[in-house]
Amino acid sequence: MAGTRLEQGLRATFVGLTVNAALVVTKLLAGLLGHSHALVADAVESMADIVSSMVVWRALVVAAAPADADHPYGHGKAEPLAAAVVATLLLLAAAGISIQAIHGVFQPKQGPAPFTLIVLLAVVIIKEGLFRFVLRQARTIESSAMITDAWHHRSDAITSIAAAIGISVALIGGQSYRAADDIAAVVAAGFIAWNGWRLLRPALNELMDTAPSTSVSEEIREVAATVPGTERIEKCVVRKMGVRYFVDMHVEVDPAMTVHEAHHIAHRIKDEVRAKIPQVADVLVHIEPRR
Repeated sequence: MAGTRLEQGLRATFVGLTVNAALVVTKLLAGLLGHSHALVADAVESMADIVSSMVVWRALVVAAAPADADHPYGHGKAEPLAAAVVATLLLLAAAGISIQAIHGVFQPKQGPAPFTLIVLLAVVIIKEGLFRFVLRQARTIESSAMITDAWHHRSDAITSIAAAIGISVALIGGQSYRAADDIAAVVAAGFIAWNGWRLLRPALNELMDTAPSTSVSEEIREVAATVPGTERIEKCVVRKMGVRYFVDMHVEVDPAMTVHEAHHIAHRIKDEVRAKIPQVADVLVHIEPRR
């Protein structure tokens, strides 16, 4: 299962990496030759996509590594860490694009060439298709890093749409509207920044061991309560590590029960929860006397 998950993740990431490498060259050349700041900014955003795909690629490999003496809970945190890095790259890209575009608004320049609009329309179609492909794969394997990477592709498509609008206005309006190209880049940067912050928050929550939804702990409680000898689930704490859950549970049993019997119940609870909920990697059960 882990091997299949890793293969799916790496395959989708490699597709994104290859497509982005081709788009960077295309957009950068078209932007420089066509005198479009928005298209050059779009190329820079695609460069950030390449870096993010490389980060996600490495994170998937690290997260798939088994637990060891130094990492007894496994390496699952590599994925939200990568998601946080990619989200930060989005924020930095937005800031860089904004600074460059605002500077360009006040600088005289030659208007963009018509062919740059055709390049951008093709880019939008390609990036939207890439977004949908990577997001579908990410949801299949439940990878937070890949979901963030997918939205990075969507942000690139948004940047291209804004650039296309700006170039269209500049071409139709002529000399008086040449700044539309740069203004479009600023607007696109705002969308990118919003996406970056939206994706950074859940990644930070996971790194800080924020509890998953209550439905997860409720399901674990229900399964544990079915084990004979379990009087009450006094406490159930769940934390997420990559795509797996680690559970700490306090279970009340008959105070007259022997240690051996109580130990057997604890093992039954652990086995039942892991069997019924495969996403649970481990369950630590603390036995308490019924109050």
